[in-house]
Amino acid sequence: MSNNYRVEYELSDDDENIHHKWDNSIEPVLTVEPGEVVRFECRDALDGQLTPDSTADDFENVSFDPVHPLTGPVAIDGAEPGDVLAVEFLDFEHKGWGYTGYMPGEMGYGLLPEEFEDGGLYVWDLGDDVAHFVNDIEVPLNLFPGIGGVAPKTPGAHNTLPPRDTGGNMDLTYLTAGSTLYLPVEVAGALFSTGDCHAAQGDGEVCVTGIEAPMFVTARFDVLKDKSIAQPELETSGSTTHTNPADPAYGTTGIADSLMTAMKRAVSHMISHLEAERDLTRGEAYILCSAALSLKISEVVGAPNWTVTAYLPDSIFPE
Repeated sequence: MSNNYRVEYELSDDDENIHHKWDNSIEPVLTVEPGEVVRFECRDALDGQLTPDSTADDFENVSFDPVHPLTGPVAIDGAEPGDVLAVEFLDFEHKGWGYTGYMPGEMGYGLLPEEFEDGGLYVWDLGDDVAHFVNDIEVPLNLFPGIGGVAPKTPGAHNTLPPRDTGGNMDLTYLTAGSTLYLPVEVAGALFSTGDCHAAQGDGEVCVTGIEAPMFVTARFDVLKDKSIAQPELETSGSTTHTNPADPAYGTTGIADSLMTAMKRAVSHMISHLEAERDLTRGEAYILCSAALSLKISEVVGAPNWTVTAYLPDSIFPE
C-alpha cells in the first residue's frame, strides 16, 4: 500500500448516493478514471436505525427492509465485461462506536438460533486500536467493508444479503487497509458499491452481526484487461489469522458428519467455555464469538466425520 495518495472524490452518505439492491440499471453517482481515489461515507448495515443509546429491544424491532445501504455505484471509465476491477483499499475510519446483536431464536438468524430464545445487543466503544467489551475484554480493531462488489449482468434488482460472482456481502475479514479486491466485471463501467463496514468480525459472523459500524472507506481503482477470474479474489496485507499466530489461544472442536453441524458444535462449545471460565453470560459469549472468533476447517478426510475448530486468543482477556 502506498501512503502517497490524494483523494480525488468524496461521496457522502446522503440519500442520493445510497442504494439497497444490486441493479445494473442504477445510474452511477460518479465516474472515475483508473488510478483515481474515492472516499466513501458508509452507513451502518441497518441504515441508521440504531444509535449508541439503543437497547436489545430496539435491535429486536429493527426493519430489514431496507437493509445494507450501499454507497455508490461508481463507474470506472474503460471497464468492460470480461475485465477485472482491482479495488485497492487505502484507509478506513470509524466514527467511534459500533454494535453487535443477535435476534430472538424464532427469527432463525445467526448460526445458533435454537440456543437463544431472546435477542441481545452490545454497543461497543471503539478506540484507536481496540473495541471495549465487558469484563475488561478488548477486541483488536480490524476495519474492513463487509460488502464490496460490482453490478451483476442479470437485469433487475437483486438482494444484497447473499454474496455472488460479482462480490457483495462476502464479509472478508482480510480486506483491511493495504488489501486489494479483484472483481469480475459484467457490465460497462463495472458499477462498484461498498458498505456494511465492520470494526472487527470473527470468522463466520456467527451471531449474524460483526462489530457493525458507520465508517469512511478510501479506495483506488484500476481496470485489468489481461486478467480473467470467475469469482472474487484478493490480496491481503494482513495475517490470515485474527491475531499473531504465536499468541496462545483456547480452542474447542466440533465433530460431526456435516461441516455445518461441526461448526455449530465448535461455536456452541466455545460459548459454554466462556460461560464457565470467563464469567460471561451465554449471550455475551455469543457476541464475543461473532466479533473475535477464528474458525478453522481442521479435517475433511476422516469420513464420515469432519472436524471444525474454534479459537479465541488469550490476548483479548485481561491478565
